Amino acid sequence: RQGYEDPHWQYPVASYGDDYTYQSHQWQPVAWQDDRDLRQRAPYSKNTNYRDQHYYRGYHPNLATTTLGQDRTQTYDSYNESYISSARKERAGGEALGSDSREAGGQPQEPSLLLQYHESGLSSSSSELSQYIHDSADHYDPTLSETWSPAQAGGLLVSTPSVPLKFLLPHMAVCFGAGGQLVLVCPHRPAEGQLAHVELHSLEVILHDTKELEELQAFPGPLAREDLHKVDVMTFCQQKIVTSCDLSTQKGRDSSLLWKLLVLLCRQNGSMVGSDTAELLMQDCRHREKYKRQNPAANLISLMDDEWMSRQPGSLDLITGEVPPVVETQAQIVEKFTKLLYYGRKKDALVWAMRNQLWGHALFLSSKMDPRTYSWVLSGFTSTLAANDPLQTLFQLMSGKIPQAALCCGDATWGDWRPHLAVMLSNKVGDMELNHRAIVTMGDTLAGRGAVEAAHFCYLMADIPFGYFGAKADRMALLGSSHRQAFTQFARTEVIQRMEIFEYCQRLRQPESFLLPFQVYKLLYASRLADYGLPAQALQYCEQIATVLLGQDPASHPVLAQQVMKLAERLKLSDPLLLEMPEQDETLEPDWLVQLRACCREWEVR
Repeated sequence: RQGYEDPHWQYPVASYGDDYTYQSHQWQPVAWQDDRDLRQRAPYSKNTNYRDQHYYRGYHPNLATTTLGQDRTQTYDSYNESYISSARKERAGGEALGSDSREAGGQPQEPSLLLQYHESGLSSSSSELSQYIHDSADHYDPTLSETWSPAQAGGLLVSTPSVPLKFLLPHMAVCFGAGGQLVLVCPHRPAEGQLAHVELHSLEVILHDTKELEELQAFPGPLAREDLHKVDVMTFCQQKIVTSCDLSTQKGRDSSLLWKLLVLLCRQNGSMVGSDTAELLMQDCRHREKYKRQNPAANLISLMDDEWMSRQPGSLDLITGEVPPVVETQAQIVEKFTKLLYYGRKKDALVWAMRNQLWGHALFLSSKMDPRTYSWVLSGFTSTLAANDPLQTLFQLMSGKIPQAALCCGDATWGDWRPHLAVMLSNKVGDMELNHRAIVTMGDTLAGRGAVEAAHFCYLMADIPFGYFGAKADRMALLGSSHRQAFTQFARTEVIQRMEIFEYCQRLRQPESFLLPFQVYKLLYASRLADYGLPAQALQYCEQIATVLLGQDPASHPVLAQQVMKLAERLKLSDPLLLEMPEQDETLEPDWLVQLRACCREWEVR
């Protein structure tokens, strides 16, 4: 029928029913005469456009041939009243309805599809649908409905979908493949004879100009492969210093220092001593600071202070009986120090030596006297040094104290922290615990001031182990990155690469060594490689992680083992060895993957 075959009739918009509630279209009883008059005023004719009578006209953009208004309302009301009154009179008497309907229409009317479904039992919710949907027939003959059957319709009834299609037009479907591919399914219609068309694109080719892919391709990883030479790793570190470190800023210089440390470790096969690190620290300093000397504290030299201050140049010396020159040379100062000792004036000689910077003479003489005098001379000597002088740091450390530099470094007014760490690393005192606490304290101070790279350098010198991202009490999780920031900023690609180089340097010294907390970041890095179209390298990282886990107890890290197994199963066909195998052997899997799967199943059973 015309209304049934309308494409928009078959696919109504799902939200139409939400816009019209049941209460808004309830039938109100009217007089039979009014109903007949209403139907006489709006008879059905073949010239009437069905879309003008359609209930959805004005709501669907494709059916909006006329504006919303009285036309649609009258059409719907006339049909609604005729339908309900006809149904009621059919149940009441039957024949009266047929005569009235023929009288109103002038000729017998065919039953509507909705009522035919209702009478045949094909629809259990026709009364409910009548609140929303009507078709082109205004009336129907009850005598026809009594004997009507689907077989008499002249063909098979095809049920129309009650839910609209998700897309009105064919569209392109896109998905990502595990082998670093982008899969495109073109919008063809195979049911209409068109050939299905599927395109496979390499993500490595699509993303070849992106900064992220270039960063992944420049790294010579994975670093555990046998064909890797450490020169390649050192070259990569040196390129990072040039390209990613701004030496005009403190953060850039600290980052450059970490890369230079990795170069040093790689060159020396993972081993170094304090003097090597001190040389690196002083080499990285932009300039050698000149620390000003100060006069001894006034309260430290109190012996005969008034007498020495009141003496004028050129006056007679009451002790020697000579007139001292206005400008005394170094030899004359030493000669006077000796003459004071001739007369047994040891304390006067100490004061003279301290005033004229003869600290060697003063310290040696005081060391042969009582301990209190020695401490007094030593305090006078240290008071002449600037507070940020590295010598001050060394003397405080030798005196059994945490240096002041360890608590104040990182401040702009304090100066560079590198010389202080260099003097502590090169001159370790007998108390190694004190030296360790001083370096860790310096690292904590730098970390508190936001100098993460500098703090991690100190932690490496103190052999602080790496922790985990969730454990905020740990001092570091990835080299050069704070684990107290957001994870996306924390686990950057450059940071993971730098951490892998450090693990590689440790393996040069101990081939079986590895960093267990770092394995989860290797898995993250492998996922990034797969996302950017480098599945072969990603599979090699999965093999490295699986080797580490199989050497341990995989049950201690069940989630990591399962995730590695899932990623490896998706990427296993990217193994170059499998590509060289005959077709009948393509189902084979690497031994490490089989072992890892067996361990995971054993853990699940346990």
